[in-house]
Amino acid sequence: MAGVWFDEMHVGQKFEHPIRRTVTETDNVLFTAMTHNPALLHLDEEYMKGTEFGARIVNSAFTLGLMVGISVGDTTLGTAVANLGWDEVRFPKPLFHGDTIHVTSEVIDLRESKSRPQAGIVTFFHQAFNQHGDVVASCKRSGLQKKKPVA
Repeated sequence: MAGVWFDEMHVGQKFEHPIRRTVTETDNVLFTAMTHNPALLHLDEEYMKGTEFGARIVNSAFTLGLMVGISVGDTTLGTAVANLGWDEVRFPKPLFHGDTIHVTSEVIDLRESKSRPQAGIVTFFHQAFNQHGDVVASCKRSGLQKKKPVA
């Protein structure tokens, strides 16, 4: 079990996730095709040459999923009951093929579950940064987290 139990977390707890990931063209095109997203932003290099970005940008839904996925091993792996929602999802800068991201997470809220005494609700603030230190994605994520089992 790599995740953290609800009752072992505290507001302000920070995680610098060690996993880094270089995003490839294959990641972007495969994810975009699998989700039936025909946006030229992700698929048409010639079209994008004429835009402010100058090249295809990575699908933001992939960026969001990758950011949260990188966080799982240190926070919720084996201790999560369910993901409850994502709020305030932002993409302040684009992510491009070849960019390498790293992710940080912070516990920003904890509360007891009213319906499940063996769990609590945790809210994380996740941020993904490119290799230049620019924030490329952020979100608040709430989840139902298991409490440490009584021995």
